[in-house]
This record gives sequence, C-alpha cells and structure tokens, in this order.
Amino acid sequence: MDRSSTLSSQNQFVDSTSQDSLSMMDKSGSLETASKGSASPSKSLCSSASTSTENVNSLEMKATKESTKFITDGPQLKPGEEVQGKAKDVTYLCPYNNGAIRGTITVTNYRMFFKSSDKDPPFILDVPLGVISRIEKMGKARSSGENSYGIDIVCKDLRNLRFAHKQENHSRREVFEKLTQFAFPITNKLRLFAFEYKESFDNNGWQVYDPIKELSRQGVKNMPNESWRITDINENYEFCDSYPKQFAVPSAMSDDDLKRVGAFRSRARIPILSWIHPESQASITRSSQPLVGITRKTCSEDEKYIQYIMDANAQSHKLYIMDARPNVNAVANMAKGGGYEDSQYQNMELVFLDIHNIHVMRESLRKLKEICFPTIDDTHWLSHIESTHWLEHIKQILAGAVKIADKVESNKTSVLVHCSDGWDRTAQLTGLAMLMLDPYYRTIEGLEVLIEKEWTSYGHKFAQRIGHGEDKHSDADRSPVFLQFIDCVWQMTKQFPTAFEFNEQLLITILDHLYSCLFGTFLCNTEQQRVKEDIKHKTVSLWSYVNNQLDEFKNPLYADYIHHHVLYPVASLRRIELWTGYYLRWNPRMKPQEPVQLRNRELTMLKEQLQRRVDELQRELDAKNLRGSEHAPRLSSPVNG
Repeated sequence: MDRSSTLSSQNQFVDSTSQDSLSMMDKSGSLETASKGSASPSKSLCSSASTSTENVNSLEMKATKESTKFITDGPQLKPGEEVQGKAKDVTYLCPYNNGAIRGTITVTNYRMFFKSSDKDPPFILDVPLGVISRIEKMGKARSSGENSYGIDIVCKDLRNLRFAHKQENHSRREVFEKLTQFAFPITNKLRLFAFEYKESFDNNGWQVYDPIKELSRQGVKNMPNESWRITDINENYEFCDSYPKQFAVPSAMSDDDLKRVGAFRSRARIPILSWIHPESQASITRSSQPLVGITRKTCSEDEKYIQYIMDANAQSHKLYIMDARPNVNAVANMAKGGGYEDSQYQNMELVFLDIHNIHVMRESLRKLKEICFPTIDDTHWLSHIESTHWLEHIKQILAGAVKIADKVESNKTSVLVHCSDGWDRTAQLTGLAMLMLDPYYRTIEGLEVLIEKEWTSYGHKFAQRIGHGEDKHSDADRSPVFLQFIDCVWQMTKQFPTAFEFNEQLLITILDHLYSCLFGTFLCNTEQQRVKEDIKHKTVSLWSYVNNQLDEFKNPLYADYIHHHVLYPVASLRRIELWTGYYLRWNPRMKPQEPVQLRNRELTMLKEQLQRRVDELQRELDAKNLRGSEHAPRLSSPVNG
C-alpha cells in the first residue's frame, strides 16, 4: 500500500534519490494532456456509472503512453489514477519567508502534485483534489509584477495554495480547467475518484460494522426482560429515509404506534437505541425534535414511547432529555413547527446543553483558519484563539457528553438526546458519551464501529457538510461537525493517554480522508443513498486501509487492563487545548524535531519485544513448576489398624 495516502505526509522535503529527475516538456511549459479521462456522467451525488474503455482513439493511446512515462517523474499513481496533464515552469508561492519555489504541476483525476525543479532534495506538494474548496484565477492577462499572475486554491484542511504562471507559457487556463474539472466532479457531471480507486486489501473494511452484531454485543438480544427489539419498519427506507434499515426500539411499542411517533418527530427520526448499560440497563437513545409548534401540539403515542424507554430501565423511574441546543434556539424552532418536550411528559427532566448550530461553528472555524494560516502572531496568540470561540465550542460539546455519561453511569438513568434534526450535534454527543462509557469504543475497531454506527448509519449528512465534489464554496449546509467530534476525541486522548488503543495519526488520517474522496466511507448523506449507489461494492472502505497497517495507528502507551472504567474528561478551558498537531501542521516551524509517528513505531516495537520476553519467561516458569510437581514426593495417608 502507498504509505503517502494521508495528507499528513504532504508539504515535505523528499529524498532526491527516491525521485527521478523531471521529464522533458515542451518549451512553452503549457499543460500537457496525459490522459483524457472518460468518467461517465453522474445523476446523483455518488454516481456509480461505469467508465467506458471502448473506441479509444490513437491520440488517447499516445496520451496513455505519455502518462506511463511520467509515472517515474511524478506521484506514484494509485490503482485507477490517471495523469490528466502537467505544466512546467510554475512557481509555488510559499507563504513562509515569502518563498518562491519553481517546479512542475501534475494534475491527475485524484490529486494535484507539485515538485520543485531547483531544490535538492526536491520540495513536494501532494494534494488530493477532494480537499480543494475553491479555485480562483489571480491577476489578469496584462498584470504586471513578478508572480502576480496565477491560481489561488482554498483548501478544506485549513491551508491556501498559490501558484504563479508565466503569461507567455499560456499554462494557467489549462491548469485551471483541469483542476476545476476533477476537483469538482459532481458539478461537472463526473463521478468521484472513490469509484475509480481499485486498491485491494486483505481486510474488508465494509465488514467492520454489523448492526445486529453490535446490538447483540450490547445485549439487546439477550436482555433478561426483553425490553428492546430490532424492528424492520424501515426495511425499504420508506418510514425514515435518513435512518438505517434496522434499529432497536422498545419491545412494547408496535410498528403502528411507531408510525404515529414518526409523524410527530422531525423527519420521522423517532427515538432509537444507541447504547445500553450492561448492568443497570440505563440507555442512551437519540432522535430529532418533537413537532409541537407554537400551538403546543401533543402526541399520546410519543409520550407512551418515552415512558417505555424509561420502563426498560428498572433502576430508575426518571428520564433525562438532553436537548443539544441553546434554550432560545429551541424556543425559536417552535415558530417553524418544531420545539421541545414539556411537562406533558411524566417523570422527565429537560436539560439544554447550549451547543450552537452549524452556521456558528462554520464561522468559528473560518476565524481559526485566519489565525493559524499562513502566519502565527505570537504577540496576540491567546487573545486571537479566544476570539474564534473554537475552544469554547469544543468545551461545550465535551461538557454535554460528560453530563450524558454521568446520568447513565452514576444516576443509572436513561437519557434521550436530540437537537433539531438529530444528525449533527446529536451524533457528537452520543458518540462521545459512548466513548466515555464503553472501553470497546476506545479500541481501533471500536472507533471504526462507533463512526459507522452513530455517524454514517444514523444519517449524518457527510456529503452536504463537507461538499464532496461540488464547487459551492459558500454553501450554507457546510459545517465542521465531524471535525469537532474528532477534535473532542483527541482532547480525551490527551487527558487519558493510556486509555485509547489508537494514536493521533489515526485521527488525522480519518480527517484527511473525510475530504479526499479516495474511500467510500464518508460519501453520501444516508444509508439509503449508499445502498442505491452500491458504495460497499464499488468503492473501498477507509477501514480496509487502516486495518491493513494497524501498527501505524497504535498507541504504544495503551494499557487496556487498567481502563475498563468510565472516563470523565475535564470539560474546562483550563484543560482544553488547541490541537496543534492538526490545525498548525502546515507551518514548518510547528513541526516536532522528531516525527511523532516514528517515535510511536519505535515504542510499539520495544513494547512488543518486551512482551515477547515476558511470555518467554512465563513459559519457562510454567515448565519449571510442572517439572517440580512431577518429581515431588507423594505422601500416602496413614492406615488405621
């Protein structure tokens, strides 16, 4: 497997012995088409239309030979990746020290690859096109001044890239068109690169999560009181198009009653089971808001449903409803037909967690990017961080999850979590609370299952929140919801460094491929869409890649034998940190002198060596004890005369 598939390995100096010299290009330096690409039009967000290879003309055959020749010059192409063109004599305007680096740009159907021509070792930029949010032309045909004519690229991973072109080379227009075509395939009626990528792995990541297996692990099928059942009401996704086929509901609730509850909950997202305590049977359920409106409508079936959730937990006769929104937002939603539960629900306590909506979070991230890239103002760093409110939002999300975990563990009380539609803040809260409560989710496999279950299966709108393959840079639906979740996970690993099997590199890899469109894991908005597009058969799972090289992602300090208890992270600004390993990773001054991944591998190898020695000594001790017992004198009982 190509170890360079994560973005964290980009923007680095590469040993010149590992790269051949750049191939000769025409003196004009214009973009050379290397492979014309024949991706079929897409009718939906994740089109799986096949690529035709018939009727390839001689010009295309010649272009294919050119691309094969170029493989030794540029990136190591992935299966399904094709070079679309290249341009020489382009200048990368490095934002650090006002550096200007001359080199060659290669555009494929997956990435933009820049390699310097005047540095030894060469400077490399390797950027998956899915990371690109916006492409703009810089300067006009008559622009004067050095490096004033070129292309600006805005990325989703908190960096901007600028390339200057020489006007006489006439390369800018062609580079711009190729980048625009393949960075925004959905807009251009092409399919995402994930459908072209054909890497094979020993592990099939699509088999990591099985809803029935996971519910059985939690004991749903083996409950002593049979309080929960798995319903097939959504088998054809007609009941709720954003829920999975199968989910668990209270056994006492009939499917007819579920339909009435669905009519009373926003988008039919009724309360469904996320997690259940193995001892107390206290549960975490999730849903959308009730549609009470300004007339304060009620639904007896919904009230009965909440009562059944409460009754499933014999340890408590109370239920907490954790509404992720600020109180004022929940009240405002009543004017739109939404709202929140009131005193009509017996033995229920409503708590607002004051987590802001997607628009506030998007603006907060924009401010964070401004102070993190390209330069950092040390003089006002802390005040600038405070002005973004990013750490406050992270703190608020963590604090809400701690409240949920505490009610379930300490109070032995069931908790229902919702926001407006139940697919953004709700997923953040349930996922983090489950991470605190259940040590299984702190393993690599467990984290994969958690993401598949609470995020992809339960309907987080990844395609809309990230904007895969679309050029709508200012789309109001985009928001860093999942980024905040991973940030919160990282905060927990910092406070409990020996409690998690995975390391920081796994979290960064997940975020990198959230954008890259290399894998199918984060494509589409719902399970229904993924089934329609046949994602599991036509794309590769990110978990296939991860599980194929687990040593890269293991935490050498992991000690599972001492962390079977609940983790309560301190949700205070005194303990919340800016994740510099992610947000500041493009700044060369912020890179550690010794790569963390290298140190992790060394510690992991040392740990394995020591464990093998311990096992060897244990076997020797067991063998010695066995020999001693065989030669021990046997004493007979005295015989009474």
